[in-house]
Amino acid sequence: MVDKITVVGAGNVGATTAQRLAEKELARRVVMVDVVDGVPQGKGLDQWESAPIEGFDSRVIGTNGYEETAGSAIVVITAGIARKPGMSRDDLLNTNAGIVKQVAEQVKRSSPNAIIIMVSNPLDVMAYVALKVTGFPRQRVLGMAGVLDSARYRAFIAEALNVSVRDIQAMVLGGHGDTMVPLVSYTSVSGIPVSQLLDRATLDAIVERTRTGGAEIVKYLKTGSAYYAPSSAAVQMCEAIVHDQRRILPCAAWLEGEYGLSGLFLGVPCTLGRNGLEKIIEVELTGAERAALAKSADAVREPMKVVGL
Repeated sequence: MVDKITVVGAGNVGATTAQRLAEKELARRVVMVDVVDGVPQGKGLDQWESAPIEGFDSRVIGTNGYEETAGSAIVVITAGIARKPGMSRDDLLNTNAGIVKQVAEQVKRSSPNAIIIMVSNPLDVMAYVALKVTGFPRQRVLGMAGVLDSARYRAFIAEALNVSVRDIQAMVLGGHGDTMVPLVSYTSVSGIPVSQLLDRATLDAIVERTRTGGAEIVKYLKTGSAYYAPSSAAVQMCEAIVHDQRRILPCAAWLEGEYGLSGLFLGVPCTLGRNGLEKIIEVELTGAERAALAKSADAVREPMKVVGL
């Protein structure tokens, strides 16, 4: 347990993240920050009042400023506008870049030693904004995407095979968008290669559904986007860091030559521990997977130019 974890944004993703953090007792205090007066305070109080029932002692606090967040060990950034039907993640770029820039400036002042976990979309570019504005080392700025995308991929495979999700081992690399790269060659079910259990057409359909998993939920909700799975993904990363678990999780990390790529955030296998990013693990990729990863990198670089940091 650390003393304090801050969640920036008290919308669906932020509030659900704060609740999960408190229920897992990852911090003595979980602070929710939001610009809307009364919303973080009301949701924080509501969550704290669930503590006697759920059996946790982490104190949840809501605030509109950053004074309460000072000295946070981890800051999860969920602030920004949500995706609407027909809107791509890149459509969010200009508005959310401005929001994340302001948040990053506040985090740099109030919690200069924090580890940032970015959730706001377009995620890879927003992580880049946070890295540049704060000047933090790459070990302390990470993006949540790969854990979420891998969870969706694993869920769809479990559904197709009618087996437990616990037995699906899989990773999704690349940018958090339509060019993400589910690694079929590394996908197994209790050690059995998935290619022995599902035909290629079924696997291709699952890969495509994974790539459009966020849009599928947006289409159903119409006025919002996913928040249960994204919050779970962010909290799994927090848990690995707080407990120094050294979990190997696919996260958006700043690359400095790994996989032959540099100068961008991209989903890769990462070891997470008390220092944040402990190590990037380079795995052997098939020719098609390497080409897909390069294409995904190009898709991330394009909106980075627009941000102009």
